Parts: sequence; C-alpha cells; structure tokens
Amino acid sequence: MSKFQFPKSILSRPVYDTLQARAGRAHLMVADAEGAEALLDLAKAAPDLMAKSHIIYIPKGAGFEAQLAALRPAQLRVAPSFAAVAPRLHKALADAHMGLQIYLAGTEGLIGQVMQAAISAGYLASAIQGEHRGSVARRVQCVHCKGITEDVATDPFVCAHCGLNLFVRDHYSRRIAAFQGVCIDAEEPGQVPPAKELYA
Repeated sequence: MSKFQFPKSILSRPVYDTLQARAGRAHLMVADAEGAEALLDLAKAAPDLMAKSHIIYIPKGAGFEAQLAALRPAQLRVAPSFAAVAPRLHKALADAHMGLQIYLAGTEGLIGQVMQAAISAGYLASAIQGEHRGSVARRVQCVHCKGITEDVATDPFVCAHCGLNLFVRDHYSRRIAAFQGVCIDAEEPGQVPPAKELYA
C-alpha cells in the first residue's frame, strides 16, 4: 500500500483524504506514479464515473498505464512529466463546462501544481479533491534565490539553484505549490547537521 499518514503540523500544510465519487457532468483525474492506485480504487467504488472521465497520468516508472486504460475512460493521456502535460491540463481546464469535478492523486508536488492551475483557472477548492499516494518527497522553494527543487527527500538539503544548505519547513505556499526551504547555516556557515529522510 502506498498511503502515508502525515504527522500533524502547522495549518498551512495540506491535508489529504480519500477520493470520493461526486456527481458531475465531467470528471478530470490527474495522477502520477502510485496515484493511479487511488484512481483504480475510485473506479471500483464508482465504475460509471469512468465513461465521463478524462485521465491524465504521469507514470514515473510505476507502470499502471494498462490498468487505467482497462477502465475505459472517455480520455486517457499518459505523459513523461508534469511539464509535458501542462499545456493539455490548462486546455482541459479552460474548455471544461460548469460542474467539472477534479480528482488529484499521487505525490504532493503533482497535487499542488494541478490544484494551483485549477484555482488559477477559476475553479473553487471545493471542486478539487486530493489523495496522497506514493513518495513523500517534497517540492521546495528556496526562500533566498526563489528556485524550486523537485523531489526533496532529505532535510536539510542543498538547493539545486544557489547551493545553500536548506532546512525544509512545514510551511506550504499554495501560490507556488511548494514548501519553503530556509538557509540552515546562515549564522554559522558550514555548521550543517547530518541530512535525514523526511518523516524518518
């Protein structure tokens, strides 16, 4: 099972639930990696939903493409990365009619980026559901250089853009869909504790 129970944290930190079928004329489902398992579970609970669903899936080597295709969704698009599928996602959001329900599943980075795109396109947060599955790695913005590093799995870590040693805060920015990283050795350069896995 690829579910993870996140410990309680500050209020800005996202909270995830289990995807639930909702009434709607159309359904947009976006998942990456093990997030496909959440869509498969949703399909078991509400098989009729799939005929009205547009699924966008980023496998990241997880290999659920055949199982998703077997659901016979109205549309299925498999892409190698979020960047590759972003234009299709923006078009799907722009072209959708009132009543679209949005389901997100997988890593926090994917959920945050799609939620950001949907809210920017005018969708209410109440029309968007998210279920975390798979990796607990974070998408982190360096507060110093503003660069974003994907799939951060340790704390502290070295910023991929400016090279600072960053402490990963639980503070989450919905505006940029990323957690915040702050220089850990600003006052005493070189005094960096050993890196440990997030949630270890």
